[in-house]
Amino acid sequence: MKNAGALWILFFPLIFNACTNSAGPMGLEALPNIVVIYCDDLGYGDLGCFGNQEIRTPNVDRLADEGMKFTEFYSASPVCSPSRAALLTGRIPQRMGINSVFFPRSYTGMPLEEITIADVLKKRGYATGIVGKWHLGHRHEYLPLQRGFDEYFGIPYSNDMHSVVYMDGNEVAAYRVDQHYTSKTYTEKACDFIERHTGTPFYLYLAHSMPHVPIYASPEFDGRSGKGLYTDVIEEIDWSVGEVLAKLEEQGILDNTLVVFSSDNGPWLVMREMGGSAGMLREGKQFTFEGGQRVPTLAMWPGVIPAGLEYKDMGLMMDWFPTFAEIAGAELPIDRDYDGESILPVLKGEVTQKSREFLYYDLAILEGYRNGNWKLKLPYKGFRGARWKQGAAPHDIYLFNLKNDPREQVNLALEEPEKLAEMLKLMELFVASKGPFPPSLSIGDEADHDFYETLLERHGPDYFKVDF
Repeated sequence: MKNAGALWILFFPLIFNACTNSAGPMGLEALPNIVVIYCDDLGYGDLGCFGNQEIRTPNVDRLADEGMKFTEFYSASPVCSPSRAALLTGRIPQRMGINSVFFPRSYTGMPLEEITIADVLKKRGYATGIVGKWHLGHRHEYLPLQRGFDEYFGIPYSNDMHSVVYMDGNEVAAYRVDQHYTSKTYTEKACDFIERHTGTPFYLYLAHSMPHVPIYASPEFDGRSGKGLYTDVIEEIDWSVGEVLAKLEEQGILDNTLVVFSSDNGPWLVMREMGGSAGMLREGKQFTFEGGQRVPTLAMWPGVIPAGLEYKDMGLMMDWFPTFAEIAGAELPIDRDYDGESILPVLKGEVTQKSREFLYYDLAILEGYRNGNWKLKLPYKGFRGARWKQGAAPHDIYLFNLKNDPREQVNLALEEPEKLAEMLKLMELFVASKGPFPPSLSIGDEADHDFYETLLERHGPDYFKVDF
């Protein structure tokens, strides 16, 4: 065959590319899809599989029954933007200067030098899409399409902020949003993404705006539970999970899809009946007690994650970045430090217990440290309470054994002075290992109303009053 040499030259690049694209645990054609369903302010006690007896969540519970339930999984922060930055980058938000939440008035966002998991997966041939809340900067350079995502539809910040809009890609698609339909709209967009990308590996980040206040349910769910609007909202989110699972099954790809379900932080308890429940845990959103950062987390991957597993040791939101990278056979960028580790062996049931460390930050302030079963809580000056955050009493230094006391009720600081001293030293070393952090990003200052004060000083407190 005198043309054999020519044929070899012709087909060699195809063979070479096929081999190089198969790097990692599996070939490119067999790479699993990854779906992350991320709720906003969902509490540890808001789901049936985490002990709630009132709210019906059969679809979320299915994830626990057919997959893995994490009982000690931590968000990186007790508030929104820092938590989301950590999820997407595998790095604690203090490394990025993200110590508070962004607003529509913000001119900053997640630093452009940060690499997202979407960036990494896209290089491995994944289609990448986000539906829902972004909250990492709404100016053009910070939006999802510039951060590794192929597609974006959703609200770019929290749904209680000024100028709530729907964005489609980089453009505003609707200036007025009827939030009664937000969960339903997100679900439809997510299912459409799945259907359009079946046949290629995809990464879908479905970030629900609910149950962050203001809470809304669609007409099909409003009042359906008979137990109040908050319950209606959670049951609609559960419906959404069911729709996503049904679409994956319909497309014949559920068995090749890792589905992760979690929350960005604990429940906003000051909102009372419009906020959720931290279950047995102490406090909620905006606090570094367990209720603020220990979040309900589930993972299902048929044939890989053994059904009905419960992991009772620490997992971190930063773990998903290296885990997804390993699943996709991608190399982690080596020019930066990471704060998570791949938990693929945990998902496979190969690791049952591991002692780890974790730092609790409120904004840029270090407030606590966990090592293994032990948690150190630094002295707190207290908070008198406001309409946006409930009050909390001041306290001295706390030492808890979380395995024996997950409710954080028994302070062992006086009984265990040696353990207290050890924890203080370990915390100091762990903080030092992180290196210096940049200053906090500006989230946008309040408007300058100094002229009001000047006029009042000059003309007295009744200057703006009119007598009739």
